[in-house]
Amino acid sequence: MKHGFREPWSIVAWFLAPALLGLALFRLAPIAIALVGGFTGTRLTGETVWVGLRNYRRLVEDPSFWNAVEVTLLFNLIVNPLQIVISFGLALLVLRPTPLVPFFRAAYMAPMTVSLSLTSILWAILLEPTMGPVNGLLRSLGLPPQPFWRGEDQALATLIGVASWKGVGYWMVFLLAGLLLVPKELHEAAMIDGAGAAARFRHVTLPLMRRPLAFVLVADTAANFLLFAPVYLITQGGPAGATALLMFEAYQAAFTYLDKGRALAISSVILFVIGVLALLELRLLRERGG
Repeated sequence: MKHGFREPWSIVAWFLAPALLGLALFRLAPIAIALVGGFTGTRLTGETVWVGLRNYRRLVEDPSFWNAVEVTLLFNLIVNPLQIVISFGLALLVLRPTPLVPFFRAAYMAPMTVSLSLTSILWAILLEPTMGPVNGLLRSLGLPPQPFWRGEDQALATLIGVASWKGVGYWMVFLLAGLLLVPKELHEAAMIDGAGAAARFRHVTLPLMRRPLAFVLVADTAANFLLFAPVYLITQGGPAGATALLMFEAYQAAFTYLDKGRALAISSVILFVIGVLALLELRLLRERGG
C-alpha cells in the first residue's frame, strides 16, 4: 500500500526532472550569477575579485545610470497602461461573435508571429526620416516629415508605439480569455435589473477581470523592463540618451566597456524591480480575506 502511494510520485518526478533541470540551468543559475557578480570586479589581468558594494556605489554616483533609470521608468509608466487599455479594448471588440471577428483576431495577433528583432528592423525602415514610407505619406498629405527615431523629443514615443504594436495582440489573448470566463448569466441578470452597458461593464465585467488584469499588468511591466532589441538595433540609446533603457545600459557596460561587475549590478537592480513587481502580482491576485 505504501509502495503503491509512492510510485506515482516517482513517475511524476521523472517527467518533471528535465523541465526542473532546464529551469535551474537557464533561469535560477543566471539569477544567482547576476546577484553574486554584482559584488565582483575584473582586474586588468582578467582576474575576478570581490569588490563588495563598489559597483553599486559607482551606479549611485553615475549620471548615465540615473538617466537610464529615469528613461526606463518613464517608458514603463506610459507603455504599460497604454498597452493594457488598448489590449482590453481590442478584447472587448472581438468578444462578440460577428462575421469579421476572425479577421480582426488574426490581424491583432499577427505581430506576435514576427520576432522583436525583425519588428525593430521593419519599423526602422518604415519610420526612416528621409526615405521612409511613413514620412512619404505625410508629405503627400501636405504635412511636414517627422524625425521619429532621430528626434530627441520623439524617439521614446516612437519606441513606445513600436513596443505597443508588438505587444497589444499578445496581451489581448489573455484578456479575451478572461472575458470569455465571465458568466453571461450575470450580465443577463444586470440587464433585467435595468443596468445599462456602462453599468454592467463597471459592476460586472471589471470586478471579474481583476485577476486577468493584475496578471497582465505585472507581466507586461516585467516584459517591458527587459526590452532591448529595438534600442540595440535602431537607437543605441540615443539620441542624447533619450532611449537608454536599463537593459541597454547593462549591455553597454558588459560588451562596450567590458565592465562585467557594473553590468551584473545593473542586472541585479532590474531583477530586484521585477521581484517587487512579482510580489505585487501575488498581492493583487490574492482573494480578499484569503
